[in-house]
Amino acid sequence: MSSLYSNKENNITKTWLLMVGFLCIIVVVGWFFGQVYGAPEIVYAAVIFSLVMNIGSYWYSDKLALSLSGARPAVREEFFDLYTVTENLSITAGIPMPKIYVITDDAPNAFATGRNPEHATIAVTTGLLHMLDRSELEGVIAHELSHIRNWDILLSTVVVIIVGFLSLLSDFFLRTSRHIRGGDDNRGNALFVIAGIVLAILTPIAGLCIQLAISRKREFLADASGALLTRYPEGLAGALSKISSYTQPMKRVHKATAHLFISSPLGGGHEKKIGFWRKLFLTHPPVSERIGALLGKN
Repeated sequence: MSSLYSNKENNITKTWLLMVGFLCIIVVVGWFFGQVYGAPEIVYAAVIFSLVMNIGSYWYSDKLALSLSGARPAVREEFFDLYTVTENLSITAGIPMPKIYVITDDAPNAFATGRNPEHATIAVTTGLLHMLDRSELEGVIAHELSHIRNWDILLSTVVVIIVGFLSLLSDFFLRTSRHIRGGDDNRGNALFVIAGIVLAILTPIAGLCIQLAISRKREFLADASGALLTRYPEGLAGALSKISSYTQPMKRVHKATAHLFISSPLGGGHEKKIGFWRKLFLTHPPVSERIGALLGKN
């Protein structure tokens, strides 16, 4: 049976595999261009670049996620209930209290980020604080603390960097291939255009697959762990119901960070029935299934 420790080890292993896979992708791309342009030094540059990106994703991806979301540090005096709820539940969970950030946005949502429980952050929107009562807020914070305790945050925050870079790589190839015209090295130009088209198709798909692979199961697990932490699953169930009733997307939303949130920040979470094919491409499980699991109705 899955446990706290097995989930922690699995997430750490997945993170290392993801970072090694990213290194391999960049090296292959560097080798390709080294062959096209007869410049083997491109491979060395690609290796150095991928190592820098991996190190940066481990140490700074949480800061990037907070910056992309427009989050700011929460002042205890201004958000006293948020502080006390987080402090009390952190003690119950047996982990250090994470830093608390607030996002000024009417859309109710929250996410946890960081590289480990000692360097973790929880960010919530002002809309969430205004919409939920205390028991529902406790359910959401317990959910996010469960992500921290399960070490989901390490895997999720590294994905922010990798998915974001894949999107930039795809855009770079597309834009560059559009500006390439005929010249002396028609073979190189043709290969560049082909590479641009292939990567433009594959990189968004790869990014989505990475997000889907880490998002759905961990949300169910964090829901269950959060309910055990508060001993009141109805609180989180009520919070999810209210969050999903808000149909507008967040003001500052990026696809690279969408998987971090407790509910999709892209909007549309209010749908009651979701078709099979659409369901395959959701970064979060349908809210109705999560609520059903919490209340024992599935």
